[in-house]
Amino acid sequence: MTNQATTIWPAPSALNIAADQAARAIPPVWPLASSVAVNPYLGQASETLAMVGARMQRIAGQPVTMARSWYQAKIASGTISDTDLAQALALASPALRPASVAALKAAAQQTPPAMRAVPTIADLAAAASGIDWPGLIAERFGAWAGGYFDEGQALWAAPRGFGAYAAWRAVATHDLTPEIIGLTGFAVHVSRAPERAADALADAVQQLGLPAQAAQTYLHQMLMSLGGWAQYARYLLWQAELAGTSDAAVTDFLSIRLIWETALYNRYADQIADQWRAAIAAHAAPVAPDADHVINAILQEAADRAAQRDLAQLLAAPQTDISAARPALQAAFCIDVRSEVYRRALESVIPAIQTLGFAGFFGLTASHRRFASDVHELRLPVLLNPGLTTTSGGPADADNDLSSRYKARAKRAWGRFKLAAVSSFAFVEATGPVYVGKLVSDALGLNARPAPNDPAPRPDPALDLDTRTAAAETVLRAMSLTSNFARLVVVAGHGANVVNNPHASGLHCGACGGYSGEVNARLLAAILNDADVRSGLVPKGITLPQDTLFVAGLHDTTTDTVTLYAQDCPSPQHQADIAQASAWFSAAGVISRGERALRLPRGAGEASLARRSRDWAEVRPEWALAGCKAFIAAPRRRTSGKSLDGRAFLHDYDWKLDSSFGVLELILTAPVVVASWISLQYYGSTVAPDVFGGGNKLLHNVTGGIGVVEGNGGVMRPGLPWQSVHDGEAYIHDPLRLSVCVEAPREAMTAILARHDGVRALFDNRWLHLFALDEAGAMAWRYAGDLTWEAMSGAGQQAAQAELVA
Repeated sequence: MTNQATTIWPAPSALNIAADQAARAIPPVWPLASSVAVNPYLGQASETLAMVGARMQRIAGQPVTMARSWYQAKIASGTISDTDLAQALALASPALRPASVAALKAAAQQTPPAMRAVPTIADLAAAASGIDWPGLIAERFGAWAGGYFDEGQALWAAPRGFGAYAAWRAVATHDLTPEIIGLTGFAVHVSRAPERAADALADAVQQLGLPAQAAQTYLHQMLMSLGGWAQYARYLLWQAELAGTSDAAVTDFLSIRLIWETALYNRYADQIADQWRAAIAAHAAPVAPDADHVINAILQEAADRAAQRDLAQLLAAPQTDISAARPALQAAFCIDVRSEVYRRALESVIPAIQTLGFAGFFGLTASHRRFASDVHELRLPVLLNPGLTTTSGGPADADNDLSSRYKARAKRAWGRFKLAAVSSFAFVEATGPVYVGKLVSDALGLNARPAPNDPAPRPDPALDLDTRTAAAETVLRAMSLTSNFARLVVVAGHGANVVNNPHASGLHCGACGGYSGEVNARLLAAILNDADVRSGLVPKGITLPQDTLFVAGLHDTTTDTVTLYAQDCPSPQHQADIAQASAWFSAAGVISRGERALRLPRGAGEASLARRSRDWAEVRPEWALAGCKAFIAAPRRRTSGKSLDGRAFLHDYDWKLDSSFGVLELILTAPVVVASWISLQYYGSTVAPDVFGGGNKLLHNVTGGIGVVEGNGGVMRPGLPWQSVHDGEAYIHDPLRLSVCVEAPREAMTAILARHDGVRALFDNRWLHLFALDEAGAMAWRYAGDLTWEAMSGAGQQAAQAELVA
């Protein structure tokens, strides 16, 4: 069967290119064990918000901005001013934008027509037959994919060794569910499909009469219809390419999904042929925003500018003087927005304390094996490859290692026995009463989980002195910490301590690949306490006092407690310092918990937060990074004493110590990009929860050990659960694009953007906003795109015109 007489493709390879482009338009999603935030619009960074709005409407029927009523409420309350609207309006294309601010405000009060995607063949077949074919495809595909990708959850694992397409065919040829529902001959249809996925894709394209012009958005739509399963396959491709190889699962998924389309078309062609030709024509048309898309983008720009106006006022406020004397304590935290609350609390306890912000992997890209484990955990940003391998413990821990492995194996075997098909029923009958005590204690949250406390990590193989010294210098300079060291310097990673939460790793450190940050902190502290390393730093211009001790710590973001790993580097001379620091951390925890409790539903004072972390029914143990809206790279004195409400990433940076601007380049191309992924994941999960959100936690079931589904099957849900962005009554997260504020010369930032097209695209298309701070720490210049800047009114600049500073 051929739907059209001729299907025109410019070359045989063009289809492969189109399939690859569709695969790269899908964002990756990491497995639950190491989940990190991902920009859901990663594949569309080269397009504007209005253009992506048109694309997402075509392929998914989903918005890329909030409902008009959300913006109207902010306009009515005065949060978005007429000036914000006028500035946003001026940026839009004159051909489609409203004629005036008044017309824009009138448009904000209107409800545009409901968004509808171009229908797939499954949609058309469902309308013709009354059978939910899209739902059936999601259910059957999910049932297969959960077994195919299983990472140890299934008791009976699916056979390995086949590609995704071949493995699916082996199952689908014996799956009678589609035929029972009404798709007669589906198993035979699958068996007659080509054996190679690429050939099956080409065959399906010919059968459906899909021209090359329609392939871009149609193939993208096919992958979008598979939800998180396609995104997990995209993750496999991401990981493979980091390792220098490739993975075909995501393009195999295209072939699988199109086989469903061809089967349904064969079944219902006489009823849907005309509608399918119209769908092809819609896909073949160029993607272009209409007036509604442009209005939505203007309103979002105005909301962003309203928040930037508030931020500018805060940064322009008088600064707190910071003493040049030796600090009573120095504590380096991750730039995570949750650290802002705690750092501010700690500095309020004793003003002589100096806190710093740096990416939580602390410059060490470790592939780490925990104690008594052979699993390599990539504790580094997902943009990078590991630069060293580490392990917890050494030869002295061999006996404990073996004993722990025996215990772990026994625990796994017992767990399998409890869940096995034959023994599970007898197990419940025989041992149920034994578990009453555990059930009661867990239900009441009586047992607190201890902080991670493996033996001290170490590089394996060991690093030579030159490598250790170079790492120490790089990290200290990147932290702008090269002088005036305190007697005690705490390097604190962060993690979360929660129970019964499949998304627990998403509360850990994103810079550590979704793991807690104590391993990287302990590794860095050991390097900086090394006497030979300290001697090697002196010729490089960094002198560490003999009485300075580095101690690793772990900041529990759920309970705001700090665990110190002082046993890693015992120092009797610093016992009093460590005891005093512990007391300061405890006092800061009380303050920060009290502030955070005000935002949490049912937050009954600071003491209630510890109970929330142990409550297995609590769907909001903490707000994580909800509310994030700014990234500030500047000396701490610019923000010290100013409340950023836990909504800003704070990276210490002094450009005057960065002669080559190498640290600035590192900040703009690594931490800023990671922060953009976090910000845009929250954005996407808020504005388009149906496709980029994780769904309802109350309905979640873990599938394959890698993700969650709602109910007993269907598409895997990527992104953040609804409870992570909404408190049950209102949004807790304002979907704003991140404002990046950097105190550095504009010329240096322009040169860096000119060298990094991917980073520049984020700013040129306003997925991020970039600002240059002046010598007083005020937001003086806004990046206007195309390597130009414009002065901000009220920031000490007279002209408000673009200037090329390349």
